[in-house]
This record gives sequence, structure tokens and C-alpha cells, in this order.
Amino acid sequence: MQDTRMPTAAYVCPEDGSRADATTLTWCCPVCGGPWDLDAGDPPPVRRDALPGRVNSLWRYEEALPLAAPSVSLGEGRTPLVPLTDRVSAKLDFLMPTLSFKDRGAVMLAELARRLSPERVVADSSGNAGTAVAAYCARAGLPCTVYVPEGTSPKKTEQIGAHGARLVTVPGGREATAAAARTAAGEPGTFYASHVFNPYFLHGTKTYVYEIWEDLGGTLPDAIAVPVGNGTLLLGAALATAELLAHGLIDRRPALIAVQAEAVSPLAAAFRAGADGLPGAPGSAGPTLAEGIAIPRPPRARQILAAVRESGGTFLTVTEDQLRHAQKDLAARGFFVETTGVACWAAVREVEDRSVVVPLCGAGLKTGLAT
Repeated sequence: MQDTRMPTAAYVCPEDGSRADATTLTWCCPVCGGPWDLDAGDPPPVRRDALPGRVNSLWRYEEALPLAAPSVSLGEGRTPLVPLTDRVSAKLDFLMPTLSFKDRGAVMLAELARRLSPERVVADSSGNAGTAVAAYCARAGLPCTVYVPEGTSPKKTEQIGAHGARLVTVPGGREATAAAARTAAGEPGTFYASHVFNPYFLHGTKTYVYEIWEDLGGTLPDAIAVPVGNGTLLLGAALATAELLAHGLIDRRPALIAVQAEAVSPLAAAFRAGADGLPGAPGSAGPTLAEGIAIPRPPRARQILAAVRESGGTFLTVTEDQLRHAQKDLAARGFFVETTGVACWAAVREVEDRSVVVPLCGAGLKTGLAT
């Protein structure tokens, strides 16, 4: 039996405090135009002794999630944690149903949209988020349109189309694509399944850390490395570590290591400059193999920078040669991962002074082998 209950949480703007009911289709703060956070109250703790016997997906952490009893699940979550070296372990999120970690947030957006019954769903993506939203909308029986930049991997666009979504290719880069989708999102009856603006997505990605915590016996590593473009996995990780600490389930928060491609690294530059946000004018950005994190102006920049600093973490950048070498190195170890998904391994594989978990967050079949 489908759960048709409406969400009881509220959207809140982290910049100006504006609020809106979570049943609204208003996708951004009407005052500043920024992304929403979610006020769902204080979630109860996830007790580790209550987990055995529960469903083997991310929904096993139901206490921590703002939606429960899903009908659109594809069995996402509970991906393996595998050692790569004595100090570095990999979380194999490329084993998700659509072959990337974006399933963690997309299932939340599709479940929310199903309950709100919009006329249409729109999304924008460089590939993986769009694929995930298309798949989960297909599961939910929702009409979906996905906007992608020209030059998006044909393997990703084929996957989006295979799920029945309407594909719109936008001339220009990621920023132009987002602008086109947001224009469409303003049409009445439209649910904008934005992995950036909608905070339900972040509450899906936080299950990444809950799984690590469970698999490590109720502890977390010294550091969690995360590839950062729009920062959805990093901000989800920050939510999870804050919740676990508040409930006394961990005694310290791990450092968050944010990894960007050197060619497109606005957040790393701002962090090194001691800035709280990005400068008014966009910086230079070159082509990069890490297309999934090539975001010149992430809307949640201030939150990302704050989360890294509060954790005692840092930003690292990797070159194109490092990405190529890391992809081949992982393949030689048995893991074929797309070029965005190898960025963290490229950045921390020689670490010796602390334990680190890295995500292998997209399958190599999505982009092929870098040359």
C-alpha cells in the first residue's frame, strides 16, 4: 500500500530565514533566490542494535529520513566498503541501480514528487543526477524532462532516454543548462527535482555516512574525502556527522576533505583565501575530465566552505594527469570508475597519517577510459 501522507517538514532559507511549507512547488527562496534547507525537527537517533533484520537499503535508517515508507525504491544504498590500502577504504557507490551515488538523493526527490502529484518533473544535470532522476521518475510513473549540457557523455544521455525521460540538450555549459531548467521550473504544476536546490536530496546523500558508521561498528574514519562540485555529497555527510554526534553515537566528527579538479576549483581557491563565499565575478574554468564536479559557481558555496571548516577539513585539487593515472590505477585494482569518481583516490591515495574513506561514485562505463 502506497504511503500518501504529505511531508510535514518546512523549507527554510539559510541566508535570510524565509520559510515555506514543504508541500509547495516553490523551488527556491522567493526573497534571495537561493536554495532551501529543511526544517524537519530533530530526528530520533538511529540505534545500531535496531538495524539487523531491517530492509537492506538506505531506508533502513528511517529515523533519520524526512520521508518514510517509499514506493519508488530500487534497492539503493548499502554499498560495500572495501580497503584499498592500510589507511584508505573505498565506498563502492558505483554499484547503485543507476551506477552512481546520485540515487541516494534522487529516490528522495521522486518519493516527494509522487506525494505532491505535479503535472511534470524537470531536472538539470551533467549526466548522473539526470539519469537517477529519470530512473526514479519512471519507477514513480511521473513524466520527466532532463536538461543536459552539450557534450554530455552519450552513454549518459542514452541512459536518460532509456528511462523514458524527455532529453533537452542546452548549448553552452553547466550554468546555461541550470538556467534553462530553472526557467522551465517556473511553469505552474512543475516539480523541480534539483539535486542542488532541494534539501531532500541532501537528506538522501547523508545515508552514505550512516552506512560507513554501521559498517565500521559504530565509528567513523579520521577523514571522509568527497568530490565537490555542487557539494551535495559533502553537505549530506556534514548533516549525518552532526546528527550522529548530537545523539552521542560518535565522539568526534571526521574531517571533511573536499576534492576539486584543478581546472575548475572555485571553492578550493576561496577556502585558501579565507573567504566565506565566492567572489562576485566568476573565475576562470578550463576543460576537465571530472565533468561531474566542473561547477564554476555552486549555489551552496557558503554552506560547503563552512562545513569543511567546521569539520577541521581542507580542500585538495587534482590535475588532469592525476585523474587519468588514478582511473587506470583503480582499474588495475579491479574497479572501473568514471573520471569524476576517481578524484578522491587521486587526491589521498598516498595518505599515511590517518584513516580515510573515499567514494567511488560513478561507473566507468558512463564515460569510458580517459586518454
